[in-house]
Amino acid sequence: MKYGMNLLLWSGEITEAQAPLLESLKKMGYDGVEIPTFNLDLDYAGLGKRLDSIGLERTAVTVRNEGDNPISPEASVRKKGIELNKKTLDCCAAAGVQTLVGPYHSALGFFPGHSRTSDEWKWGVESMRAAAEHAGKVNVMLGVEPLNRFEVYFLNAHADAAQFCREVNHPNCRMMYDTFHSNIEEKSVPGAFHAIKDMLCHIHISENDRSTPGFGNVRWKENFDAIRDIGYDGWLVIEAFGMALPELAAATRIWRRMFDNELKLAQDGLTFMKQQVAMRS
Repeated sequence: MKYGMNLLLWSGEITEAQAPLLESLKKMGYDGVEIPTFNLDLDYAGLGKRLDSIGLERTAVTVRNEGDNPISPEASVRKKGIELNKKTLDCCAAAGVQTLVGPYHSALGFFPGHSRTSDEWKWGVESMRAAAEHAGKVNVMLGVEPLNRFEVYFLNAHADAAQFCREVNHPNCRMMYDTFHSNIEEKSVPGAFHAIKDMLCHIHISENDRSTPGFGNVRWKENFDAIRDIGYDGWLVIEAFGMALPELAAATRIWRRMFDNELKLAQDGLTFMKQQVAMRS
């Protein structure tokens, strides 16, 4: 198992200014970090060299919006979504990222007032296959992320995301599981894991209030039991959100402080994950 920390808890852009933070996470015992890839004009090659020098592996996260929605009825909008996903993958390759995760299958926070259509599914598969083909060329894995119904409407259930990836039918297209979204959407945690085990490449460890894992109401025993039962041994990455960045706090609907400080959350969360895995080894 590898243990990571999503850096969105601190910033939407990672530069040399965050070097002390990265070193602190390494000293805590993290194997890697998950870097935001929203601003595609940053020096990702330089960031990769810095992370190499610290000894941290890396995954990355991105999103798509209404203007570059890969399932839009407008071909030009879908094309833009594909192009931005490809450009993001190029940034990932420059930084030495292993897996790009996130809801880049459709527009975050956009709701047309209907359930997904068969055309949207077809457009989504076509768009993601184009991204996957590019991911194969630059040697980055796609980890498609289903989100809860309050954030997207296209992929909510983990089993649906797994089927979506099967239809994309490319070795560089897999999907990820998130304990926060599962807590909202899934009727059965074990059922969800077993339905996706052939497509699963990444897991977000996220509490129901987006704060310190292990201190809320997520069904942690069921989650870690299922992780063991399906034989998963890849990345476990904490995804937590706070109020360090007002725009990010607004986007993630964080209206009050849920933890003492960010570094303590990272330390307590890492201890919790390792304890849960050790109990089942």
